[in-house]
Amino acid sequence: MRVRYFAWLRERVGLNAEEVEPPAGVATPRQLIAWLRGQSAAHADAFADETLIRCVIGDDFHDLDTPFGAARDLTFLPPFTGG
Repeated sequence: MRVRYFAWLRERVGLNAEEVEPPAGVATPRQLIAWLRGQSAAHADAFADETLIRCVIGDDFHDLDTPFGAARDLTFLPPFTGG
């Protein structure tokens, strides 16, 4: 699965994107966040407050508890405002 990071998440993780293979049982963005927190101190820092995280599965925004199924592309980003 390709995981992409935007804005301050990218800065904290130190990567634009990475390929990950989460273990069986990781089926939602929230579960993936919990697993990613254990991968490095940078990930733990980036995902310290998941209430600030938005998720795109494929091309659409989804709740963190939405199963990602066979999706191969997931993006995490902070909330943003338009103008």
